[in-house]
This record gives sequence, C-alpha cells and structure tokens, in this order.
Amino acid sequence: MLLLIAGAGAATGPIVQGRPGTGAVLSVVFVLLAGLTSPLVFPRSVGALEARRRSAADGRPVVFWRPGCTYCLRLRLRLGRRARRLHWVDIWRDEAGAEAVREVNDGNETVPTLLVAGRAYTNPDPAWVREQVSSTR
Repeated sequence: MLLLIAGAGAATGPIVQGRPGTGAVLSVVFVLLAGLTSPLVFPRSVGALEARRRSAADGRPVVFWRPGCTYCLRLRLRLGRRARRLHWVDIWRDEAGAEAVREVNDGNETVPTLLVAGRAYTNPDPAWVREQVSSTR
C-alpha cells in the first residue's frame, strides 16, 4: 500500500509539470513494485504448526518467508506454478514460524528457510527446491 501511495506522489510532480508520460511511467513502475512485494503474489500462508502438520501428512516442504524479501520473491517466481505445492508460512504473521526460523538460523530471521523432511535449508537454490517439489507428488 505504501508503494502505491509513494507512486501516486512521485507521478503527481511530472504530471503537474506537464510531463504526463513520465508520470504514467512512474505510476506503472510503482504498481509493479507493489505487486511484486505484495503477500498476494505468494500462495496463501498458513500457521507454522498447521504447515508442519500438513507437511508430515503429504511430504511437501514448508517455506518460511516474509513480505518484501527479494530472495523469497526470487524463489516464488522461479517455482512458478509449483509454488502452490508447498506450505508457505509468513513469519511476520506467525510468531511460531518466526521462532522456528530463528531456531535454525542462529537467532536470525533469515528467509526463505525451507523445512524438507524435518531438515532446515536456508535460502536454498530455487532449482533444488523445484526438484524437492517434483519428488513429493
């Protein structure tokens, strides 16, 4: 939301100065940035306890992430449609998820952190994650 407001403010100046093309370009850039950093780009998050329960039942990895994280966004975009096969936990909305991440990252909230078969992986290569998702059909 803040990016949309900032974009409106940034675009207003050029429009008022008689440069509507520049204002339009700034508006589009800020809308794209807002969309890419939005939690709406990610599959629906669940709580850490629920994600672990589901993972134990279906064998799919759990991804701990947070909005605005470029590494999380990179992972999400590189996974494409496969991203919906993972269980996503937003650590800014779930304290148990944040605590789980801190436990395996020396007290830091480093994301993305994946749990695959009970083992944690911090910021793994997206290609490796795709392989893990493919093997848990």
